[in-house]
Amino acid sequence: MLHSFLNILATIISVASLLIVTYGALIGILSFLGNEIKRFTGNYSTTNIRKLRATFGTYLLLGLEFLIASDILKTVLEPSLNELGILGGIVIIRTILSVFLNKEIKQLESENIEN
Repeated sequence: MLHSFLNILATIISVASLLIVTYGALIGILSFLGNEIKRFTGNYSTTNIRKLRATFGTYLLLGLEFLIASDILKTVLEPSLNELGILGGIVIIRTILSVFLNKEIKQLESENIEN
């Protein structure tokens, strides 16, 4: 019974991750299109693009964190050496992505504060 619950929980977390990234992408697309429309009225701003990148990056980062949690739960369900190796590789790759994405978000936010 616990096995079934954890499996369902891992699936829910994976779906939540996909929803978060999809929602962030939708916001990003709408913001991008809105900013591009402003080109015709002369109100286009590169600052808006930096804000958009920081916002979208935040959603991607949150989605990655949820995926890591889901992968950990799935590995708890099947704790073979092979699964642990795969989990380790996935966590390392996603952590590296998270670090660099977080660094870029902070840089973009500091640029927005200066402007």
